[in-house]
Amino acid sequence: MAARSAAGGCGWPRRPVSVSVGRAVAAAALAALGWLQAVRGAGISPVDPVLQPYFPSPHGPQHSHRHVRDCQPLKYGNVTHEAWPSDNSTGGPVATTRTFVSYITPEGEDRRAIYGHFTFVRNPLRTFSVLEPGGTGGCQARRRATVEETARLGRCLVAQNGGYFDMGTGECFGNVVSDGKLVRNSGGLQNAQFGIRKDGTMVFGYLSEEDVLDQANPFVQLVSGVVWLLRGGEVYISQSQLAECSDTQTTGTFDKFINVISARTAVGHNSQGQLVLVHVDGQTESRGVNLWEMAEFLKQQGLINAINLDGGGSATLVLNGTLASYPSEHCSFDSMWRCPRNISTIVCIHEPSCEPTDCSGHGTCVQGQCHCAGDFWRGPACDILDCGPSNCSLHGICTDSGCLCDAGWIGSNCSEACTPGFYGAACAQECQCQNGGSCDPVHGACSCPAGYHGTSCEQECPVGWYGPNCRERCPCEHSCPCDRETGSCNITSSQLNKAGQCLASQNKGRSKEIFSLSEKTWITMTSVLALLLVISAMGNIGLFFKARSERRHEGGDYLYQPLRKMNGEASPTSSLAAWETEDAQDQNQALL
Repeated sequence: MAARSAAGGCGWPRRPVSVSVGRAVAAAALAALGWLQAVRGAGISPVDPVLQPYFPSPHGPQHSHRHVRDCQPLKYGNVTHEAWPSDNSTGGPVATTRTFVSYITPEGEDRRAIYGHFTFVRNPLRTFSVLEPGGTGGCQARRRATVEETARLGRCLVAQNGGYFDMGTGECFGNVVSDGKLVRNSGGLQNAQFGIRKDGTMVFGYLSEEDVLDQANPFVQLVSGVVWLLRGGEVYISQSQLAECSDTQTTGTFDKFINVISARTAVGHNSQGQLVLVHVDGQTESRGVNLWEMAEFLKQQGLINAINLDGGGSATLVLNGTLASYPSEHCSFDSMWRCPRNISTIVCIHEPSCEPTDCSGHGTCVQGQCHCAGDFWRGPACDILDCGPSNCSLHGICTDSGCLCDAGWIGSNCSEACTPGFYGAACAQECQCQNGGSCDPVHGACSCPAGYHGTSCEQECPVGWYGPNCRERCPCEHSCPCDRETGSCNITSSQLNKAGQCLASQNKGRSKEIFSLSEKTWITMTSVLALLLVISAMGNIGLFFKARSERRHEGGDYLYQPLRKMNGEASPTSSLAAWETEDAQDQNQALL
């Protein structure tokens, strides 16, 4: 331990002795006066002084987690907390509370009686909670309430005061995790902690801020105390003084906090993994126990790890909604009576909680088990819809009212297709297909038989097409029609009468054997012959005009005189006729 003190700076840190004792006393007096005004303003009698381990300084030590690690005994290595698996039994009552009357210092003049309660809790992961004062949001609102009030809201079977708080402002001190919700992060404040992780592990001791915020196995409940009473079955108060007190001005206050007899509360566990809540009645400096006595008493009762929670006038125990402890503070309305203090967080034992507590909104939590509503919600959390082993036959969705079938399917497990002629959701739509067509059970689209087409299969296949929905082209030559169902080209004459073009093509085919000239060939030959005829006519006309021209040219050299005229025998008329006849003969010869 000496080596650690030299290397890690363990022990009480020293401060320059520059502040006079008079100033320190004056500061303490002013702080005490402020506290008296605060408690009077809150309606609380200051007869039982508040056990404040750091008064008048801020709550908690000012050093880091590394300081705690370096100053602890070597046998613990670097581990600054202890973990223990919690009991997870479900048989028997949730908790058992026993009342005790014992004697501190069994013999001698200092022998005195103490009395209080032990509460042994089974399955704390599901039966223990840290609750904010007056319900959710109490720490943020700096609200204060009696243990009875908060216990009633949380339906607690057993309830006890929890962590420390500021009497003046109501601020919650230390770390607070309530039912999985991080309510307050102390920023690594090194006070003794108790928590339960998600896997049910109970944790006691000093935690770094990283430990508190760990998400691999997060805390579901966490509360801060002051002084680790038992570690591994041994009294750990001396080591706690080093870990939790680092200011010389608070040393005297912290020592008094440990050594004064008063009402005390603690939380710990036994070797069976049961959580143990401890409450000792008392009144500061009058009755009760100091922390040394508390630790030894818990050790004798078989506790393994335990931390000290708020005590003094805050120490309160409520069983089944009824105050079971003896408050140490006088009531403000009459000093004859004792009244419980308005405090901060509480520790609560309740019926086993379900996970989640509302059974996913589909059931009721009864003694830690979800009783699922309806016929189809299943599972420990009532979060699984189960419509039977067929799972709606993969043709629907399981709902809280049963299978909701896809379009085209019906039946309690969606295993039946729509009957012919119907389609759609719940098979409620009637098909419109004609000529033997079948409709899709989901969308109602018609699938036409061979020979028909159309949205309702109302039309026969057009000429040249056949098959289902008329999708195939007939293979017959010359665009001849085929059977609209089979596509066969062997069709009757009555069917051919519907296609005149095909008949004409077939007649052409028969005449091919006699003469097979195409229409284009005929047109070409006719054009050539016509061209030759035009050329011949033009040649004849040219020859005609040429011969006539030559005739006229010859007529210029000779003058024809009829012989009869010359002889005086022929008449002029007969001579002219004879001339015209000869002239016509000459023209015909020229043409030939």
